[in-house]
Amino acid sequence: MDHLIYADDLAQRARAASRLLATVSSERKNRWLAHAADALERRTPEIVAANERDLAAAHSSLSAANLDRLRLTPERIRAAAKGLRNIVALPDPVGRVLDSNARPNGLQIQKISVPLGVIFFIYESRPNVTIDAAGLCVKSGNAIILRGGKEALASNSILHAILQDSLHAAELPIDAVQLVNTPDRDVVGRLLQLDKYIDLAIPRGGESLIRRVAEEATMPVLKHYMGNCHVYVDRAADLGMAERIIVNAKCQRPGVCNAAESLLVHADIAQAFLPKAASSLIARGVELRGCPATRALVPAAKPATDADYAAEFLDLILAVRVVASLDEAIDHITRFGSQHTETIVTADADAGRRFTAEVDASAVMVNASTRFNDGYEFGLGAEIGISTDKFHARGPCGLQELCTYKYVVYGNGQIRE
Repeated sequence: MDHLIYADDLAQRARAASRLLATVSSERKNRWLAHAADALERRTPEIVAANERDLAAAHSSLSAANLDRLRLTPERIRAAAKGLRNIVALPDPVGRVLDSNARPNGLQIQKISVPLGVIFFIYESRPNVTIDAAGLCVKSGNAIILRGGKEALASNSILHAILQDSLHAAELPIDAVQLVNTPDRDVVGRLLQLDKYIDLAIPRGGESLIRRVAEEATMPVLKHYMGNCHVYVDRAADLGMAERIIVNAKCQRPGVCNAAESLLVHADIAQAFLPKAASSLIARGVELRGCPATRALVPAAKPATDADYAAEFLDLILAVRVVASLDEAIDHITRFGSQHTETIVTADADAGRRFTAEVDASAVMVNASTRFNDGYEFGLGAEIGISTDKFHARGPCGLQELCTYKYVVYGNGQIRE
């Protein structure tokens, strides 16, 4: 395979498809989404069989948490199909008038939402993301080039085939959704140079992947960066609530970016809270790494280092620290956090307001699990990623975040003097 020719062909076909998609009606895009959702459910046995091949090949090289990210069960496939149907129900962002005004000279100025064009989406594991990303891009009028990890190639290939079959059935360009069908890194490198055809790169995976894309890309990059998420249990917290939140945030799905990686506990309630919460976490297989004050209350905890407090474990490991105040908790998050998701558990409204105002993250929660920072949970239908950038989008990226805008000006012969 000539990697340069292959990459250039993908990008050029995506660009041609994006021009067609930009003017497609909402009805036709929704028809595709509904058809694809039905096809996913109908062909679930094929998808599961392909996924089992991926799981078998990766069994010895991936952790339990990463194998869980790779796994496609009938339930997860049904959830992905439901996500596509949820996107059907969302307003089409293309053509929406964001602002308008009439100038004294009679010009009518409109600011109109339009597709970005071509998205190059690079991601690891989690083949269900293939479905979410394709659905969001096509509904928002964008073509997408998908490049999943080599560990999910069989899963992504069958999903891609189903999506393209549905595009054909809905009379949409099949090149609107393309898959890089080789694990060769040179293809990625070439695509990252094709800013003539590709408008945005979105990497979603480990730190090394994101750094590589950010360094090599000639087009803008929307970074789904690491999720070092914290739960801070304030002195005024309901301790039962706090325990439920940290157990959910850490244990429900430890291998995802919005899982909690660190627990901060106010010193005033540490003795009442930590031993019981630690017992619940340890019973679920969580390894605790803590500061000296934590270890005095929880002897099973291992010593924590600064590297632990900065880590995105994506596993059943939790860094714990006892802090003297809300200020110290915020300082810790500022130093070690990744601006992804941060939670405070408190009954003190002033503490909650300070935390939400002073903590810099894409989502700040009060009395809720970090796991809610998610496009589906936020009512976006699905997401293509959770951006920790501040430009051009932040937090879960859904339909509106996959659009830009242009100005459309209506006149009746005006000229500038």
